[in-house]
Amino acid sequence: MTLCLIQTYPFALVKAVIIEDEKKSRDALVSLLGRYCPNVLIQAEATGVHDGIEAIRKNEPDVIFLDIQISDGSGFKLLEEVGLINFEIVFTTAFDQYAIKAIKYSALDYLLKPIVPEELINAVEKVEKRKAEKDFRMNENIEVLINNLKHPQKESQKIILSTSGKIHVVKVDDIIRCESDNYYTLFFFVDGKKLMISRTLKENEKLLKEHGFIRPHKSHLVNTKYIKEYIKQQGGYILMSDETKVPVSRRKKETVIEIINNL
Repeated sequence: MTLCLIQTYPFALVKAVIIEDEKKSRDALVSLLGRYCPNVLIQAEATGVHDGIEAIRKNEPDVIFLDIQISDGSGFKLLEEVGLINFEIVFTTAFDQYAIKAIKYSALDYLLKPIVPEELINAVEKVEKRKAEKDFRMNENIEVLINNLKHPQKESQKIILSTSGKIHVVKVDDIIRCESDNYYTLFFFVDGKKLMISRTLKENEKLLKEHGFIRPHKSHLVNTKYIKEYIKQQGGYILMSDETKVPVSRRKKETVIEIINNL
């Protein structure tokens, strides 16, 4: 396998702390970083919550590579206790569907073990770019993460939506529908507000489908909670609670009608 080394920004040395309780996993990550991400300076390694917090406060890293399960608790507990978070976080974990969903909703990065070099390079490049742009803004993301872990009920779940210069924390339950605009998605909310974010509709569908969102048309994603009725006229469309008429493609028609009948 041939890989290109990370393309670095000028003077973009990335300071890192690794918090992982398995020596084999720590050594593997150190080796991968040394081989594929030479601009990453590993300042310290830790195995648990207590020594992890100590390493963070002592070294003030740009990023921490944080295992979800560590020796004296969890990575989430560490984030709750560490105080001000002015560094990036890349979670490292074996597959944990519930935790990964919470991480995705909070717009944080994660790497599945065994770590794939390409994914590690991509994660470090994101950190490096935000460092160059002085764009370290993690506290809102962590608040969303902790909220979703503590309150798994669907009606309590929140999601991070990033627009130019702002991070928006919104309740999933407040989203009426989403509309595709090429590589962007326009979100519509119950209070009449709108947000355009740089993420495709397909990516948003993956995030939201577990919350009762369906995609009746290639350009539309709707929250079934806000469907008023299905209208058979004009080729068929869904009438939403905000009076929007959302078209239904011929291919999705039977599936959509079945879903609506079961609401």
